[in-house]
Amino acid sequence: MIRQSFRFTSARIAGITALFALSFTGFQAAAQQQVPAAPAAQDPSAPAAPTAPIEFPKADPTNFTATSPTKEVVTAFLQAMWGYDEARRWQVQAIVKTPVEGISRVVVIVGDKAGKQKPSAIGFFVLPDAKHIIAGDDILPFGEHPYQDYRVRLQEKADGPYRGSASKDLELVEFADFQCPHCKDAQANMDKLAVDFPKARIVYQNYPLVRIHPAATTAAEYAVCVTKQGGSAAYLQYAAAVYDGQDGLSTPDGITLTLNSAATKAGQDPAKIAACAVTPETKATVDNSVKLAEDLNINQTPVLMVNGRMVPLGSVPYETLKQIVEYQAKLDGVAGQ
Repeated sequence: MIRQSFRFTSARIAGITALFALSFTGFQAAAQQQVPAAPAAQDPSAPAAPTAPIEFPKADPTNFTATSPTKEVVTAFLQAMWGYDEARRWQVQAIVKTPVEGISRVVVIVGDKAGKQKPSAIGFFVLPDAKHIIAGDDILPFGEHPYQDYRVRLQEKADGPYRGSASKDLELVEFADFQCPHCKDAQANMDKLAVDFPKARIVYQNYPLVRIHPAATTAAEYAVCVTKQGGSAAYLQYAAAVYDGQDGLSTPDGITLTLNSAATKAGQDPAKIAACAVTPETKATVDNSVKLAEDLNINQTPVLMVNGRMVPLGSVPYETLKQIVEYQAKLDGVAGQ
């Protein structure tokens, strides 16, 4: 049990652990909703009163009972994860043993430098391999360089169409589903990234969520064939056309019409694309892309992997997304702009 005046109840840990999973990229946006409103009697035209950072409770040395991970490793992990946000502050509050050999529980207090947010405790469990954590319902990468293994895997396996640099020094890999409305909305930000990071390699990987989007696999198979016959430029034209006509994917007749029209707009013969789409080779290409997503523990779309770092595109404002890409490029010592 953690012996500390800052108390952690089971219910609170459950709630804040879920927050932790979201806070990997979305803390800033979520925290803005927690800023208390001004008192009703306050003149709305008056300047806001200055605030001071709330002091975190002092960490009790008796709460550091686990030999692994060290506080230094946890701190480096949090810096890699949250360092893009200069307004955030945190403190490692506890690293304790659990009844399960090799599994440690870490508790961190998170707040902001301006003192606008009430500090919150978040917790996660470090697994015996010291390379992964359990945060909420997710298993996530951990360590001083938590994204390196995923970065290498993507450099080796992400083989979809791309735009930008041939170099993989800064590789942004989008996993998307053509029938996913959030994926459609995310394309505006993908276009902005291409402009703001001309030295990046932006790769597009198919991840059809067939259980909820029955037409997504067929759209992905067409995409593979359009790319095969027309290259990455044709893919981009095809993808834009499919997203524009996404509502047409809701009926069998609409699927055929939408995909054939998109292939035509991409400069391809729709009959040849349709014939290619049903081949075992094309199916295998889509299956391999899905497997890559699953191996990376991606369970939603759209997701952007920034040199191995997972960012849920549907919930991150563009300015935050840009900050993350800039920060990850700096961490990896590569140029992006």
